[in-house]
Amino acid sequence: MQIHQDFQWLDPNARGASVAMGNFDGVHLGHRSVIDLARGHGPLGIITFEPHPRQFFAPHAAPFRLMNAEARANRLAKLGVEHLFQLPFNRALAALTPEEFAGKVLAGGLGIGHIVVGADFCFGRGRTGTADDLRTLGDRFGFATTIAPLVEIAGREVSSTAIRQALTDGRPRDAADMLGHLHRIEGEVIHGEKRGRELGFPTANMELSGLHLPRFGVYAVKVDVLTGPHAGSYMGASSLGVRPMFDGEVPNIETFLFDFKGDLYGHHLSIALVDFLRPEMKFDGLAALITQMDADCAKAREILSAL
Repeated sequence: MQIHQDFQWLDPNARGASVAMGNFDGVHLGHRSVIDLARGHGPLGIITFEPHPRQFFAPHAAPFRLMNAEARANRLAKLGVEHLFQLPFNRALAALTPEEFAGKVLAGGLGIGHIVVGADFCFGRGRTGTADDLRTLGDRFGFATTIAPLVEIAGREVSSTAIRQALTDGRPRDAADMLGHLHRIEGEVIHGEKRGRELGFPTANMELSGLHLPRFGVYAVKVDVLTGPHAGSYMGASSLGVRPMFDGEVPNIETFLFDFKGDLYGHHLSIALVDFLRPEMKFDGLAALITQMDADCAKAREILSAL
């Protein structure tokens, strides 16, 4: 998959794509339906924005994203997307009227042949453009427009908001039902305080900055090591939160990979939350913590072996 980050300096081979447009946070089943409608009309592309417009307009709001840009790109590549137009969302782009966006960016800059958006899609300065407006502008500027209906499961609309709530509640399987895949946290393994190693459970530590925080606690997880000599798939247990035993303040995720030996520092991991095991808690000493960690790993192994 090619990633394009400037519509003004586009590879000519990327023009004429059939694209789905949106933020695609989580790449859930509703997003998948939009993407599938774009297939078969030319090279498959995605138009999205980085940073997320919500981050741009409210930079100090609580983190809300289900995926960082890396995780989103990895998921889209798995869906067969050939071109990811990851447009920089800045003041100039935000100021474009719907007509200017359609003419200068979609038609002139990207040269798209076909575009698909969800029925609730809005665009342009002040979010004044609707999906129907896009269809009218497409007729004027020479691209076809398809409006995708909203997707429901058991009578409820699939949305990033509903997925965030499921994760907040510690219901990763419900989130996965709406996503169409397990919720993943991806990023680089960083150096921590190495307490897990001292306790007999060496962990791969990753930051959670900018992401919506699932319920704090311990999870059974599937792990894909994406880079380095240990690339491959593993199973494990992750502790997500602030580490109350050690008076932590900044949330992170620490993952113990079962039956693994090796150095993962600086390499990228994808952690899939399978099941919530228990909430964070503070124990009466390290011996009690180690006993609980043994029990957590045994329970995680049991759950994961049934998959």
